[in-house]
Amino acid sequence: MNRPIIIIGNGGHASVLSEILLEQKRKIIGFTAPQKEENSFSIPYIGQDDVIFHYGINEIELVLGIGTVGDTTIRKNLFHLFKNRGYRFSNVIHPKSIIAPSVKFGEGVQVMAGAIIQTNTILADNIIVNTGAKIDHNCQIESHVHIAPGSVISGGVTIKSSTHIGAGSTIIQGIKIGSNCLVGAGTVVVRDVQEHKKVLGVPAREVNI
Repeated sequence: MNRPIIIIGNGGHASVLSEILLEQKRKIIGFTAPQKEENSFSIPYIGQDDVIFHYGINEIELVLGIGTVGDTTIRKNLFHLFKNRGYRFSNVIHPKSIIAPSVKFGEGVQVMAGAIIQTNTILADNIIVNTGAKIDHNCQIESHVHIAPGSVISGGVTIKSSTHIGAGSTIIQGIKIGSNCLVGAGTVVVRDVQEHKKVLGVPAREVNI
């Protein structure tokens, strides 16, 4: 049974998630933010993030409305903050995404409109598969990864935790990308990327962070 939702954040990413949830007739209690703000869907502001602790862990589910632009740290830290207190994050799946029946999801996964996720792919916790991104068969995507709009992930790719895959990038089949990496927008990755690296260009080359 779906529990009422509290959305953490009120920016552009939160707006996209809010619209999906409203289309799915989910009950949204409100959103949190550092200070009171207006909301384009008239969702009420309920306070800063710590107001969530006023709700029992079995009363609500959370949706993390904080996006990432190259750095997944804030999302990762917020996810662990509330998970360590026993709260659960809801998966948010746009009805116009295409997901093979064999795909396995963790917790707090967000899949946007037009995304395609193919056979036997595994997505761990707190992942964003953004608008129009494509993930082919047998990929393994670890927690806290953001796959930005229009990215193409070919078959058999492994992406380790807390990595950001930039908009419109392409990763060819069988590649392994380490944790805490940044793949710049439009990059074509044709060889493995070690952890804590930033790569840009066609083909990808390592640059200083």
